[in-house]
Amino acid sequence: MSFIKAIVAAGLVAASASAFSLPARAADITGAGATFPFPVYSKWADAYKKETGNSVNYQSIGSGAGIKQILAKTVTFGATDAPLKADKLDKDGLLQWPMVMGAIVPVVNVEGVTPGELVLSGELLGDIYLGKVTRWDDPAIAKLNPKLKLPSAPIAVVHRSDGSGTSFNFTNYLSKVNAEWKSKVGEGTAVEWPAGVGAKGNEGVSGNVGQTKNSIGYVEYAYAKQNKLTYAALINKAGKIVQPTVASFQAAAGNADWAHAPGYYVILTDQPGEASWPITAATFILMHKEPIDKTASAEAIKFFKWSFEKGGKMAEDLDYIPMPDQVLKQIEKTWTSEIKS
Repeated sequence: MSFIKAIVAAGLVAASASAFSLPARAADITGAGATFPFPVYSKWADAYKKETGNSVNYQSIGSGAGIKQILAKTVTFGATDAPLKADKLDKDGLLQWPMVMGAIVPVVNVEGVTPGELVLSGELLGDIYLGKVTRWDDPAIAKLNPKLKLPSAPIAVVHRSDGSGTSFNFTNYLSKVNAEWKSKVGEGTAVEWPAGVGAKGNEGVSGNVGQTKNSIGYVEYAYAKQNKLTYAALINKAGKIVQPTVASFQAAAGNADWAHAPGYYVILTDQPGEASWPITAATFILMHKEPIDKTASAEAIKFFKWSFEKGGKMAEDLDYIPMPDQVLKQIEKTWTSEIKS
């Protein structure tokens, strides 16, 4: 049983339908949204409950659905990997901050190919998702992988079917590195995919790629690692082949200028630097500045503060990147000044 499935089965972070129809109790915080951070939020929630007795019920339903839930005021907090711009936050009375950083990786299911062995460029990845490169023995793939024996088989392309912050960051990256992708498809939490089949959530894409021979997809790195999927190496902005590692994620994250970003709106794709992983991303929390249930809101802030103070090692164990200390101080000031208690 995979790590993700085990969490769900154990009910560590399970949001029931009733969670969205009843007001949150002081010890029962409800949240919904991005699947990207689900593994780390699950781990934090389990540890937090053991220490405090308070539950954090988080439903992994995708960034788009999470934004809808917080706007509808049916959850204490929403979660998204596609940050909202400052004018949208102001319009809806929302507060946003980054909770943790991680990375998105291409994953494949090709017989004989081991993790990190296949090399792809951003332009080539875009051409595969455009449906221009359709077979594993295409010359464009062979040129980057002269020592790999790849099958003469169609590439089964897998993408997200739901509104997804993972898709936002993935398509944002493709728009930066593939001109045709930018002009024909562009970026967004949901786009008109030129090729492939859809699957719901990082969980769905992981499962689909794991079960489909000669497939390719994109998932948050923790899902690739815990489900033992074969990830690809990428050629970054500096022209270097990089592997998905904490060091390469940190190299990209180091370029983030949170202090001068209104609403903490920062996109970390295609960052400079020889060691930078090109599809690095942050995941964000959304809360109302004037919450309906102020007690639940205060309890949620306690959980987030605890996660920042005690959850760093847990995040690193899952290959996420904790937020820098100076950013945490800035976020705590934001809580104090913006959320009405």
